[in-house]
Amino acid sequence: MIGKLKGRVDELGEDHVILDVGGVGYLVYCPARVLQGLPSPGEAAVLFIETIVREDMIRLYGFSSRAEQAWFQLLMTVQGVGAKVALAALGVMSASEVANAIALGDTAAITRTPGIGKRVAERIVGELKSKAPAYASVDQGTISVSQQASSGASSAVGDAVSALVNLGYPSAQASAAVSKAVKSAGEGADTATLIRLGLKELSA
Repeated sequence: MIGKLKGRVDELGEDHVILDVGGVGYLVYCPARVLQGLPSPGEAAVLFIETIVREDMIRLYGFSSRAEQAWFQLLMTVQGVGAKVALAALGVMSASEVANAIALGDTAAITRTPGIGKRVAERIVGELKSKAPAYASVDQGTISVSQQASSGASSAVGDAVSALVNLGYPSAQASAAVSKAVKSAGEGADTATLIRLGLKELSA
């Protein structure tokens, strides 16, 4: 089984790269974010590989980190999420952003992925939330807040984080700021209040 490939970029496609390793060209499907981060043809690159074997095909999927690969594997354990959708999710969000969205119950962020509707997003959160803390790049306070919140408060937290991310703040910083906002305003705070306090934290 192939665990990692180190070679030179031979060709970049819309959803794949051909990596030349010792004269052998490996076609590797990658998330859009990974492809955008690869060097120009002829330059060296390293990818962590997930191999999927089916009756009629063998496909290689490449990632820039073990965390990305781990989330690819986890996402595919959810009913309704195949390799194509899992790859698309990691193209829209980084591994830490996926973990943060799941930990916070932010289904709005997850549904930005083509092929993932509200029902599948809720299933992803429900089935993977317990695993998210191991991968999330947020402090433990953020995670415990989302776990203790009521469904209404949890929705407000997720909406506030999404709003801050849409304003250009990194997901991890947005999550931490909203976590502090919840501690300050209380779990019953609405989205607008959390956004206002979150912005105050980020500008401090």
